[in-house]
Amino acid sequence: MEYAYDDQNIFAKILRGEIPNKTVYENEYALAFEDITPQAPVHVLVIPKGPYMSLDHFARDASVEEHSGFMQAVAEVCRLTGVEEGFRAIANTRAHGVQEVPHYHMHILGGRPMGRMLAR
Repeated sequence: MEYAYDDQNIFAKILRGEIPNKTVYENEYALAFEDITPQAPVHVLVIPKGPYMSLDHFARDASVEEHSGFMQAVAEVCRLTGVEEGFRAIANTRAHGVQEVPHYHMHILGGRPMGRMLAR
């Protein structure tokens, strides 16, 4: 699949500082910030700083350093937000996955029991 990154998406604008955010954590490779419409007491988005559209795009094309830096950011968000009782990590992908912003992002949700993810 070919990827044509849209540098006008909201997350690209957040990375450029054009739109403010409530930063939870940042490193060289990732930015984590509070979701503007939280679905749980803890709802943080972790995004890579590189122009990746989806989880599979990031998995395929990001460098080892980007992968490591992104996962380190996820771990630090979990530590900082205190989701030690458990959390859910979600990466919605493209149309069938209901991805709303075409920049790879992982939702970290916690702070309460999350219930079953999908109905049977």
